[in-house]
Amino acid sequence: MTAEHPTYLLAGGGTAGHVNPLLAVADGLRARDAEASVLVLGTKEGLEARLVPERGYELLIVDKVPFPRRPNGAALRFPAAWRRAIAQVRAHIRAHGVDVVVGFGGYASAPAYVAARREGIPFIVHEANAKPGLANVLGAGRAAGVGVAFDGTRLKGSRVVGMPLRREIVELDRAALRDEAAAYFGLDPARPVLLVFGGSLGALRLNEAFGEGHGAAWRDVLGAGWQLLHVTGERSDLADPGAPGYSVRRYVDRMDLAFALADLIVSRAGAATVSEISALGIPAVYVPYAVGNGEQALNAGSAVRAGAAILIPDAGFTGDVVRAEVVPLLADGARRAAMAVAAASVGTRNGTENVIAMLDEALAR
Repeated sequence: MTAEHPTYLLAGGGTAGHVNPLLAVADGLRARDAEASVLVLGTKEGLEARLVPERGYELLIVDKVPFPRRPNGAALRFPAAWRRAIAQVRAHIRAHGVDVVVGFGGYASAPAYVAARREGIPFIVHEANAKPGLANVLGAGRAAGVGVAFDGTRLKGSRVVGMPLRREIVELDRAALRDEAAAYFGLDPARPVLLVFGGSLGALRLNEAFGEGHGAAWRDVLGAGWQLLHVTGERSDLADPGAPGYSVRRYVDRMDLAFALADLIVSRAGAATVSEISALGIPAVYVPYAVGNGEQALNAGSAVRAGAAILIPDAGFTGDVVRAEVVPLLADGARRAAMAVAAASVGTRNGTENVIAMLDEALAR
């Protein structure tokens, strides 16, 4: 490194929830200083193995070492594997002259935090979910800074910095793109649009509540004078009734256009989804995926508390519930406007800049 051009090591991966904010920060660092060295630490097994090189960054490999959850053979092998992973990261830090580390959770982050501490360089932690992962819980105690995406996240010494978001979301001008977006999905830009989606694989509960079938609510949405853009997921076999004003897509690779068109959203509550919707100031109805320890419901918590969104449990989400709770919202323009203002108050498009500011602070110390 030189004083002007540090070497950064960004650690994380496994899932898109870790890789995407990592890449957003990497792009932000590279855009700010083309001379800075931006390296990524990840495993061979995670999404980072494909996405990081595709984006033009060097991927340094560390062994995937899951923390043991029960006394078994893996637990017996863990201490040696853990020491080896730390040694791998320490070797990377020395070989590349790394000046500061930022971890985004996942298997790569835990050994990166320990290695940075032992090498005497600062590290910071970013937690995307309202319920912190184990690696970040362990790292937060010794970190030079801890940033979280959501207010209320329980992580030692943390401050809310928001989520580093994709550039196409940060720069999205919804009003300017509305006509293009309507044409892309075959809808009328002059009429309001309800966007329903459940991630790339879809959400069965949302599809059953809105889609073709007994008790489905798509007719009620159209009957309220709205249009429906329904992204069903790549594995869905939901029938398209071919009704004017009801656009059914299995997959959308231009979610920026879908967001540009949306006047209200019904979706799952993944950390990135909630962060993007709030940053764009779009009112939402969240139906958290009922898996794990309720992480998605916690992700939606700050938006719900602010009045930006309502939450409906997955188990009770049916066509009848859509008619009782969502369709009345379509007719209540004043409430939706208040929700939009509240969404903008809890969301931010500056997550990338905020994380980079934390890196600058760590280096300045």
